[in-house]
Amino acid sequence: MTAAEVIAYMESLRNEEQRRVLVQFFKTGPGEYGEGDEFLGLKVPQTREVVKSVAKDFPLSEVPELLMSRWHEVRLCGLLILVEKFEKLATKRLEHDEAAIRARDEILTMYLQYAEQANNWDLVDLSAPKILGHWLLLPTFLNGSQNEHDYKIKVLDHLAQSPCLWRQRMSIVCTWKTSQMGDPSWCLRYAEKHLSEGRHDLMHKAVGWMLREMGKRVSIDLLRDFLRQHAHKMPRTALRYAIEKMTDEERRYWMTL
Repeated sequence: MTAAEVIAYMESLRNEEQRRVLVQFFKTGPGEYGEGDEFLGLKVPQTREVVKSVAKDFPLSEVPELLMSRWHEVRLCGLLILVEKFEKLATKRLEHDEAAIRARDEILTMYLQYAEQANNWDLVDLSAPKILGHWLLLPTFLNGSQNEHDYKIKVLDHLAQSPCLWRQRMSIVCTWKTSQMGDPSWCLRYAEKHLSEGRHDLMHKAVGWMLREMGKRVSIDLLRDFLRQHAHKMPRTALRYAIEKMTDEERRYWMTL
């Protein structure tokens, strides 16, 4: 299928009642973070079904048309096609395969090029860990002559320092994958960065959420070390999210600092 055919099919699934729910849920009113976003009224499982049916043979060159769509669900479809393609190239067998590395780099480059089209929290959260986060743990040819780790930090720093809320969120939410794979360094670095620079409530929630996941997946003691250094100056939303799975007694302790 072409992008135009995918879009036409998804438009045929419009649901006005669900659309009204989504425009409220994703804060699309004047001055809200999703201002002006437009919805067809599809549920995520419907979009995933479309992805499942087309992703295998869908040309990468057609994905930008999906990402540039006015419709939220179509942009999600494009992002999930990128996720599907990336994951198939990131298996253990293909981790160091030269052709697979180049193909993953191409997907990552496209993802970053159209990052601002992932312009709501669900679009970021369903794509950033599985594309950007996984890429951080894999070989790349994009670094040229630069040290690979330093290059990856440069990529994330560029996102973190962007004035675009959604690029900022990518730089921290992508660490869900790195923590899941046992590497806490990315989460700790960008949580600290966003605690001092982040201003939006969606960023505070994301930072706390990623810290909680790091504590769960890697080490609760690392989370406690981070809190000893930063809890007294953390936005309360970020702190509440970070300590959510702790005992009542320990939560009370951290909230009093």
